[in-house]
Amino acid sequence: MTVPSILKTRGTLIVDGDGNKVLLKGAGLGGMLNMENFITGFAGHEKEHKEILVEAIGQDKVDFFFDKFYDYFWSDADAEFYASLGLNTLRVPVNYRHFMDDDNPSVIKAEGFRLLDRVVERCAKYGIYTIIDLHAAPGGQNQDWHSDSGSNLALFFEFKDFQDRVVQLWEAIAAHYKGNAWIAGYNPLNEPADPKHTRLWAFYVRVEKAIRAIDPDHILFLDGNTYAGDFSHFGEPLPNSVYAIHDYALFGFPGFEQFEGTAENHGKLQRQFDRKVKEPFALDIPVWNGEFGPVYESSANADAETINSKRYAMLNAQLGIYRKHNVGWSIWTYKDIGIQGLVCTSPDSPWNRLVAPFVAKKQAVGADFWGGKPDDAHDELLTALADDYARVIPAKYHKVYYPPLWDIKRQIARVSREIVLSHYLAYEFADLFKGKTLDELDELAASFKIENAVKRDALNEYLRADAALD
Repeated sequence: MTVPSILKTRGTLIVDGDGNKVLLKGAGLGGMLNMENFITGFAGHEKEHKEILVEAIGQDKVDFFFDKFYDYFWSDADAEFYASLGLNTLRVPVNYRHFMDDDNPSVIKAEGFRLLDRVVERCAKYGIYTIIDLHAAPGGQNQDWHSDSGSNLALFFEFKDFQDRVVQLWEAIAAHYKGNAWIAGYNPLNEPADPKHTRLWAFYVRVEKAIRAIDPDHILFLDGNTYAGDFSHFGEPLPNSVYAIHDYALFGFPGFEQFEGTAENHGKLQRQFDRKVKEPFALDIPVWNGEFGPVYESSANADAETINSKRYAMLNAQLGIYRKHNVGWSIWTYKDIGIQGLVCTSPDSPWNRLVAPFVAKKQAVGADFWGGKPDDAHDELLTALADDYARVIPAKYHKVYYPPLWDIKRQIARVSREIVLSHYLAYEFADLFKGKTLDELDELAASFKIENAVKRDALNEYLRADAALD
């Protein structure tokens, strides 16, 4: 494979060394170097998941399992299949904990680079760019489970010490990948959510200077505030930078209005996109969509085919919007246990057979925000509590909890279900692994090998068709 030139921005475009437009299209590698509960089935946050698993089966077995898991999750065979779809970019979410320990934060761990290098090198072998995405920062750069803070507060913005550590980490990453043309760029923070709105931009200015002092060449992909949707408080554009949006649509999720292909439906998708790109388009800044995509119904649902056909139609409509506006994309996510992935573990795999009853229980009680909705009984309980809160709280204060687009019911769920309830359930999940031999742990991890998985063919054909248009 010919080594490419380092990508740059030029006006509203990303270009190669010869000035040719490069439209970056691909997926996120969620669930691997930054784990999320709905992707592999555990409860709560990654840090507590791993710590409680150690209590259940011991450090040696946990280390053995994850060494296998990381190797199987993104292999040469995955990269080969991915490239066969015409996808040219993989967004690689990472958790800062792979690179630094909280009790020894000044030391950058070589193990993090060993794991990340393996992904980058396997991508390069098949002509795939990588974008390194810091998905979990110290203290949490947003209020949700995927920043692995264990709380519902974005404390990253409250403590300079946390920001200092992330600058140190990006300096190490920049030094490590300086000159590597298979790196499309750096994504300094995933879905930041700064309630004061101004601290995010101050951090971007600071981290840009730190990175550029070491690596002046690679593009920075800067997520908008409030979960990559708001650029209204950004300052003078930084050089060689792309503004990154995330463009999830409610049509793609259970419990909401479904996409029927009407003019009104298409209009909603377009207006949602327009709202997010207003500032970057006005500034002639390149835009890239770092996350989007629906969740899919399980074949266990008798209406799955009908529901999923609507979600594919919505996806195709979004792809059309991005093509029209010359915006590249990264769908979420590449591999999981059957929620969104291009590739999914088989329902008959050792992993799914072990965790399926637990996952069904999580979904029924609403322990995970993503990928499903609680059953009626548990939804009624939360609704009753939210209604009681709404009676107690004067109406003018109902939207003071950041982000205000989420109502009282959603804010209660974030704490009561996704933090407290999930912490209790994490012990139940860990108990599933008690007594497992090394061979059994290897078989469980091997459920994530592409050779043992199933491909979501309909989704992959939509992505292949869109990639072929460039």
